[in-house]
Amino acid sequence: MKASDIIKNGLIKENPTWVLVLGMCPTLATTTSALNGLCMGLATTFVLIMSNIVISLLKSVVPDKVRIPCFIVVIATFVTIVQMVMQGFLPSLYESLGLFIPLIVVNCIVLGRAEAFASKNNVWHSLLDGLFMGLGFTWALTLLGIVREALGAGTIGAGTKFCFSFIGGADGMLLFILAPGGFICLGLLMALINHLRKAIK
Repeated sequence: MKASDIIKNGLIKENPTWVLVLGMCPTLATTTSALNGLCMGLATTFVLIMSNIVISLLKSVVPDKVRIPCFIVVIATFVTIVQMVMQGFLPSLYESLGLFIPLIVVNCIVLGRAEAFASKNNVWHSLLDGLFMGLGFTWALTLLGIVREALGAGTIGAGTKFCFSFIGGADGMLLFILAPGGFICLGLLMALINHLRKAIK
């Protein structure tokens, strides 16, 4: 497989959110703001990259019968690192993302890439796969977070020094911050992006 194919697959052709529809729990739960979506995506990207590298290195050592438990142990190790770093250096963000950081361990994107790709390919291709699948997930969560935050709170980038408010202090449509609004935004964005993806072909 060419590196260019891996890049296209992660970002567009096999995007975890828009095309494969994986990891919907953190996608809907953490995208109430652009910042939360971005940080959740970057945390998942780190875990994807590191677990893919380690699993690719261990693929010939791990017995076939216990490969899934071994993959989960590797993934859990890197999730624990992310959790401890975030808790130590970004406590407010850690509180905001809460339970969804440890749940990266069972995120089907991470385990799916370990099983489908890293356990069958070399380290370089596994690193690229983890990086671009993670970036594909990150841009999807960030876009969804931007739309939901804009509609629900009338801001973009709340919690950062780049925060932009565009409805003059008025309340947004609370529906879009809540779970039903997440489903609505996800469905509409998924339809739009898949239409554009097919049109570009």
